[in-house]
Amino acid sequence: MTKGVRSAPTKASLSLKKASSKTAGLEGLSELEKYPLEVSALNSNTVSESASPHITVLLDEAVHALAIKPDGIYVDGTFGRGGHSRKILSQLGPDGRLIAFDRDLTAIESGKTINDPRFSIIHSHFASMQARLADVGVTQVDGILLDLGISSPQIDDAERGFSFRYDAPLDMRMDQSSGQTAAEFLGRTTEQQLAEVIKNYGEERFAKSIARAIIKERDDGRAITTTGQLAQVVANTVTRFEPGQNPATRTFQALRIFVNQELEELSLTLPQCLALLKPQGRLAVISFHSLEDRIVKQFVRDQQNRDDLPANFPVRAADLPQPKLVSIGKAVKPGVTEVKANPRSRSAVLRVAERTSVA
Repeated sequence: MTKGVRSAPTKASLSLKKASSKTAGLEGLSELEKYPLEVSALNSNTVSESASPHITVLLDEAVHALAIKPDGIYVDGTFGRGGHSRKILSQLGPDGRLIAFDRDLTAIESGKTINDPRFSIIHSHFASMQARLADVGVTQVDGILLDLGISSPQIDDAERGFSFRYDAPLDMRMDQSSGQTAAEFLGRTTEQQLAEVIKNYGEERFAKSIARAIIKERDDGRAITTTGQLAQVVANTVTRFEPGQNPATRTFQALRIFVNQELEELSLTLPQCLALLKPQGRLAVISFHSLEDRIVKQFVRDQQNRDDLPANFPVRAADLPQPKLVSIGKAVKPGVTEVKANPRSRSAVLRVAERTSVA
């Protein structure tokens, strides 16, 4: 679920127990590094200064999917570092408008560098989209783009606590100005709740064992407050994992999704997108793992196939409920060239739907 990519920075010197260097079998995993990642026992937080610039995933495909109208109003629900926003602005005319959202304060600061009267950025999660747009006088839009999940700059900033490549504070909040950190959650949760989080959000088959080990560490007076501690506890617990996958991958994904309430936010946002879109308005969503993609696909399907009448119920076709959304084309994935250049883009899936005229 990585929104944008950069080449992997220099890895820490000591690899976790049993970490592999292969890359096979990673379909459906977290965007937290689709290739082997390491965490340093020496508390090394240095990121290579030679890392290549941030690159937006499915840039041309996503913006093309919006079918930009020069005078239209568009929403970039996840600004990140602005790759999609800048592309949209390049296709808007002087009367067009783009409103971006992001909960990350660093992304907001990046957005402030765009000096364009057609552009504005709002510090908010996209689940407040409808209300925040109403605050600026916008009730309908021509297109909405959601590039879900975490961005490469967030992963590569050790202090954000998203990656097990570095031993850093276990934060994981996308908005560091509010909410509980992952460390705070681990300090308060029960073993049962933690196991459910790891299983449901990380699809981890060893969820119960991992939760038991984490709670034991805490109860023995070793509260888990850093990424290195967490990664090591998981590595000591998980005895079997896919080649090329760090054993902590799914646990890190689960905690990040839970702390940021990512799936709940997505579920709350999609109906708002439907309400905001004008007829023929486009919704484009880029997801990075099966949990997100399943929500998007099911939402579009529910709005497109609205026949919930009992089987064999006598009704004319013209009287059947009409769809509010129609799917546009097949799901789009990055091509070979993009994946080769940007390994973290390999799990990206773009789905596009268009609003009908049905009220």
